Amino acid sequence: MVISPEQIKQQLASEDLGQRLRAVNLLREIDPAVAFELIQTVISDSSARVRYAAISQFSTLGTQDKETALTLLRGALYHDPEADVQAAAADSIGALRLVEAYDDLATAYQNTSEWIVQMSIVACLGELGVDRGFDLLQQALQSENNLVALTAIGAMGELKDPRGIPLLLAFEKNDDWQVRHRLAQALSNYLLTPQADAVLPTLTALTQDESEIVADAARSHLP
Repeated sequence: MVISPEQIKQQLASEDLGQRLRAVNLLREIDPAVAFELIQTVISDSSARVRYAAISQFSTLGTQDKETALTLLRGALYHDPEADVQAAAADSIGALRLVEAYDDLATAYQNTSEWIVQMSIVACLGELGVDRGFDLLQQALQSENNLVALTAIGAMGELKDPRGIPLLLAFEKNDDWQVRHRLAQALSNYLLTPQADAVLPTLTALTQDESEIVADAARSHLP
């Protein structure tokens, strides 16, 4: 059954939570320009589930008007009361590559105690590829939260900043195989850079890792 934008608009305004959630998902099936206008009506919804679903869709719909998307995502990042929604805002900023939001991300990282928000911000920095993100990633590598630190390893690899190599190599003997696995992936990003020779010995050593998952990951990136 084909549903019209007007029907979706009515459902978005429904008092029934289920109707509103379904309507947000239905926005994927209509013209993106129309969907972008409609989704803006629910980013302040009383339900965190609806706000999360809406903010998450900005990762694609935001291409319709990146300036407006940036304004709305900044608002969610700073002011939404739910950590999941704040994290979704950071995810969408990364997906849209809104590099002008770097300062907002850095501020939010420093001002939140929510690990899920910090983790999304760190992942976003890898996607953005902003050189200024190096200092924040260096800090995140030392996070007491393992998931944040693990995400920072991957993001540092995506950044491909030469200064990150010695920081990453320090994780070669880490007890956690997941850390070594992420390290292998991160180091592989440097293979096509002038710093390839600096990471090759460690990446080669990881091909003999006691964890077959780590070893396979390292082998898959080597010639």
